[in-house]
Amino acid sequence: MQPRNMSMSGVVDLAAVKAAQDAKAKAEQARAETARQGGAGAVSPADLVIDVDEAGFERDVLQRSAEVPVVIDFWAEWCQPCKQLSPVLERITVEYNGRILLAKIDVDANQMLMQQFGIQGIPAVFAVVAGQALPLFQGAAGEEQIRGTLDQLIQVAEERFGLTGLVVDPDAQPGAAPAETAIPAGPYDALLEAAVQALDAGDFGGAVQAYQNVLSDDPANSEAKLGLAQAELLRRVQGMDPQRVREDAAGKPGDAEAQIAAADLDLVGGHVEDAFGRLIETVQRTAGDDRDAVRRRLLELFEVVGTDDPRVVGARRALARALF
Repeated sequence: MQPRNMSMSGVVDLAAVKAAQDAKAKAEQARAETARQGGAGAVSPADLVIDVDEAGFERDVLQRSAEVPVVIDFWAEWCQPCKQLSPVLERITVEYNGRILLAKIDVDANQMLMQQFGIQGIPAVFAVVAGQALPLFQGAAGEEQIRGTLDQLIQVAEERFGLTGLVVDPDAQPGAAPAETAIPAGPYDALLEAAVQALDAGDFGGAVQAYQNVLSDDPANSEAKLGLAQAELLRRVQGMDPQRVREDAAGKPGDAEAQIAAADLDLVGGHVEDAFGRLIETVQRTAGDDRDAVRRRLLELFEVVGTDDPRVVGARRALARALF
């Protein structure tokens, strides 16, 4: 289940910088505060299923996806399979009690959204998590398959993006806007925000410096470590000629420097397994300082993807086998 960046700001998932390791703790803190206030800011069960159009997509889907996974049901009145699937999705959504939000989009009235998601047929079900689009399934699906897919979605949203969902209060008035729950600002939030803004502006050197400033005071800051790894990667590839780098790597399979550069391009292009596999093979082909340089770069790329990512876990085992 790999995300596609709906913000179109780049292939590397910059949203992960703001939803890094401590995001889960902050989200849980917000939920706990809402519960402490007796449900203030909670939504009603009826608010878990909403109709969305093109005008409200930014507000109702992209923005809401920063707090809860938004499942999108693309449907049409004439679609008979949609009439079977939609009620199941609505019932399961309510049963999940705030872990997901269901957005229903009529494709006949929202052709632009249908094109943006590349939908060829309906029913089609997508999700948006922290601004990232994930295809879930197309066509009819059984309830067991739907639940299994949604369980995986919730796990990804919580573990990778720190989203713990909405607080639901059966007594809340439907349609009432949930109140914002204040979360105390961390000591480095201003610096981290400046780093993210630098990344979005393409000032990778400025982002690197901002993250390094945080780490100089707090070496264990996980958000800064992740952001620094991403910023350094983007700065390295900024001036590369992709065709030349790939030709060089193809012609020099044992050259550590050529393979490291190609792996950087692989990762920025979203080819995570290719980047890891390339460097692990290079570790096997090299020795001494070259081998150590390849190993260090691979560890840096692990930081970019996230140390809890299953692809990183698998690559770590492969690296250990290659080294020992």
